Amino acid sequence: RFPAALRRPLGRSPLRPSAGIAMAAIDALCMACNDETCDFKPMRFQRRPLGPEDVLIDLKFCGVCHSDLHTAANHMKDVGKGAEYPCVPGHELAGICVAVGEKVTKVKVGDQVGVGCLVDSCHDCTACKVGEEQKCTKRVGTYGGKDTTGRAASYPPGKMTMGGYASKMVVHERFAILIPPDYPLKFAGPVLCAGITMYEPLKRYGATKGTRVGVIGLGGLGVMGIKLAKALGCVVTAISRTKAKEHLATAAGAVNYMASADPASKNAGAGSLDLILNTIPAAHDWAAYQVLLAKGGKHVLLGVHSGLAAAIYAEKIRKLSFTSSTVVMSMIGGITNTQEVIDLCSREGIYPDVEVVPVQKLNEVYTALDASNDAGKRFVLDLEGSLNEETFNTCDAPPPKLAPNATGMTMPSILKELAKMVFLY
Repeated sequence: RFPAALRRPLGRSPLRPSAGIAMAAIDALCMACNDETCDFKPMRFQRRPLGPEDVLIDLKFCGVCHSDLHTAANHMKDVGKGAEYPCVPGHELAGICVAVGEKVTKVKVGDQVGVGCLVDSCHDCTACKVGEEQKCTKRVGTYGGKDTTGRAASYPPGKMTMGGYASKMVVHERFAILIPPDYPLKFAGPVLCAGITMYEPLKRYGATKGTRVGVIGLGGLGVMGIKLAKALGCVVTAISRTKAKEHLATAAGAVNYMASADPASKNAGAGSLDLILNTIPAAHDWAAYQVLLAKGGKHVLLGVHSGLAAAIYAEKIRKLSFTSSTVVMSMIGGITNTQEVIDLCSREGIYPDVEVVPVQKLNEVYTALDASNDAGKRFVLDLEGSLNEETFNTCDAPPPKLAPNATGMTMPSILKELAKMVFLY
């Protein structure tokens, strides 16, 4: 059922849950918001009963991704991707397996386990069969997804999936990522999102020793991309608006640095990059960076904005017309590559820059993310240490301070970007 790399070696048979755990819904706590103000407060809820192919995880940490903000703040409502409330984001989950269903073979009790951006897919299409579940048309996101098979059911059934800002998680074993036992859990969650988001295009476009890779945007996503590209032997150029983040970039492994607001700096870098990974999470003039590409290079849009949405449509058009482009998009990756990147990070000692915070500071984290996260780090919630019954008495922070939606996620904006991509690039 799984690619060879994901199968547990023989002789490590999993322990089975008691009948009580297997048959009953599982009580849990979470951090939820009730509207687009993103005012997170603790909430009691239940996970579905453990099924025969399910894994129950006691969550210890969950990273906070910029996509969480986009979803919770309902930034994509104008393109048919409106949020359902209460909303529980989180797709950077890390914890310990405490029970498994009777048919589980991949995970055993006591394993360090994570969950990334997906919790289900059809399992039968060509993409699923090669471990690229992110391309399955029936994929289900870890939060805000709609279950169609029962394998990603919420409880009671019928609700959208609820993510990892929670004390417990139930997931089908296929979508459980084995975290190496020597890899600290506080770092693991961001690898399952930021890590795979950057690793997927690096692998797809053949980045290897000597490949000239540019990383635009030095938030938590971009810094992780620099570290992974360096580990693959690439020559990395970090690109940010000013020189303020040059030390951050070189510490992460960048060999070169470019201040994009400086025309001389940009002109000096013309034609110097084989691959650009653009992590800017807001609408911007992505075309201004095309001059940096060498012949045959690719500019990969990764941030959530109108340009990314346009690139999705552009890819469909090009498939019909048998054409290609230098501007492409990428979002997440499948289970095979997600397991591959966490194993790579463990083997090479790659750790995302993180700040572990209690859940009581979640609203402050959203304020920081919305302000562009200049520190270049990933915020990680300490679930084990701060999400408990006492949280109901201590979580009294005001709502986050959020600027107006800057994604440009409206159909007119997307169509404008689409025309530029199709006819110019």
